[in-house]
Amino acid sequence: MDDPRIEILTFEIRHERFGIALADVREVVRAVSITRLPKAPPILEGVVNVRGCIVPALDIRARFNLPPKALEPSDHLVIAFAKRRLVAIRVDRVTDLVTLARSDVEDLTFAASGSNLVAGVVKLHDGLVLLHDLATFLSAAEAESLDKLEEEMPL
Repeated sequence: MDDPRIEILTFEIRHERFGIALADVREVVRAVSITRLPKAPPILEGVVNVRGCIVPALDIRARFNLPPKALEPSDHLVIAFAKRRLVAIRVDRVTDLVTLARSDVEDLTFAASGSNLVAGVVKLHDGLVLLHDLATFLSAAEAESLDKLEEEMPL
């Protein structure tokens, strides 16, 4: 039987709130230096070392047409799974862990272009949270480009 509840981790980027399913999250860590890579696809901000593992850091700001921001000591990295790939997403701050009914997640298929980047929206008592499904966050071409880059990287 499908679980009628879902837990989401919420975070902020430029005072906008986003969320992802807690089931996709491995951990949240303080931001560390991100090493940029030549020939990286635009979605890739660089790579980070997380407990000895080289993890691609996705540029969520670029994905949502938000202006770039220099890394700050107060930033966090959400280490999560995008399908089977471990990724890091730099956020301004992690805000909450929310448990809600799956029926509270509203579909955005009625919205204009770009709604395929959003898995749904949740109305909380203090505003809206856009939910993302990391399994669909990377396009097939971006995932292929990351695979190729990982093959070329001497790890």
